[in-house]
Amino acid sequence: MDDTVRIEIEVSPEAAAALAADDERRRRVGEFVSRLVRPVPGEPDPLIELFRKTQQEAVSAGLSADDVEAELAAYNAERRS
Repeated sequence: MDDTVRIEIEVSPEAAAALAADDERRRRVGEFVSRLVRPVPGEPDPLIELFRKTQQEAVSAGLSADDVEAELAAYNAERRS
């Protein structure tokens, strides 16, 4: 039995095209959104886990916190231009 419901959320045109073209990705994004909004009791928050994993990967790649801050600053400056 399918216990999901369809809703509409606003995303970029590129994200909409990617989701429209890939049923599996759309399903995974739906699961992620569901868990993000209502995390499963006793399980780690998926957004915090994503940040933790990303941080571990950055450290493993040899990046420092200063490197990450510099990249974020450059990205933000580029977006404002």
